[in-house]
Amino acid sequence: MTYQPTGRPGGGHRRRPGCLLLLGVLAAVVVLVLLLWYLLAGLLHLPKPKPPEPRPPATQPASCPDVLMVAVPGTWESASGDDPYHPSANPNSLMLGVTNPVRARFPEGRLEVWTVPYVAQFSNPIAIPPDGQQSYNNSRSEGTRKATDKLAATAKDCPLTSYVIAGFSQGAVIAGDVAAQIGAGKGPVAADKVLGVTLIADGRRDSGPGQATVIGANPPGVGAEVALRGLTVPGITMTGPRPEGFGALADRTFTMCAPGDLICDAPRQALNPVNIIPSLTTLVRSVGSPVHALYASYQVDDSGTTAPGWTADWAIGLIDKAPHPAHS
Repeated sequence: MTYQPTGRPGGGHRRRPGCLLLLGVLAAVVVLVLLLWYLLAGLLHLPKPKPPEPRPPATQPASCPDVLMVAVPGTWESASGDDPYHPSANPNSLMLGVTNPVRARFPEGRLEVWTVPYVAQFSNPIAIPPDGQQSYNNSRSEGTRKATDKLAATAKDCPLTSYVIAGFSQGAVIAGDVAAQIGAGKGPVAADKVLGVTLIADGRRDSGPGQATVIGANPPGVGAEVALRGLTVPGITMTGPRPEGFGALADRTFTMCAPGDLICDAPRQALNPVNIIPSLTTLVRSVGSPVHALYASYQVDDSGTTAPGWTADWAIGLIDKAPHPAHS
């Protein structure tokens, strides 16, 4: 009698269910390991192609200057209706000591000098009776708007023009604010078109990364707006330091401050917002203080160079080396 193996017809062994389950678990583990490997290793994310930036034109209109110099006068040194090309609101304006020699050095096609015409006042909010002046907020806002509009219009019409920016006192705050916006990539012109910025007696003067290079004495104080940061009364808003400094323009921005000028050299705690009335009185008086009023003769080096003289020489040097774009 021949022995026949037991099992299913046709012979062979049936796999046990346990083996199939084990194989399934092993396969799931392998899949999970591979999935984790890919996730942990990271996926490749390449930026999508962007359309090329439009190339700058090869030429610009014949009416465009090679360089535009924007000058912002200080408090009581301008007026809303003043002629930006021949300012006469205040013949003693400090900025005339800068712009007149610079303008005289270059032909009209090479340089356009534009002095911001704005109300340039600083009303004392606690004066009795009222002094009849425009508030600091209104004055500063008008100056900033006009400077920004001029720069934006020139950039639109004259894409190859370069820029020089300078300001004194309230005008330094305005010029510095515009420069800070440009340096942050949010301004009316491209940062690489700005040749340089100089601020004399800047009310937002501060030290630290991204701030302006000091010319002359480096007094230990800060701008009045920094010392009074957070003070807000009708017509006067103290905005503190410029948080990001001058950004891309920091390497070509300069500042001057005479020691003892509380507009730019205020002890950090001297103008305390808690003592609002004494602080405001000190601030308003500082605008007309002898130290603040004598920048025309304030010397910034051992050779006797004055603040406006240094600024004029600096601007002339920049314009001498500025590009000469083709005109059509």
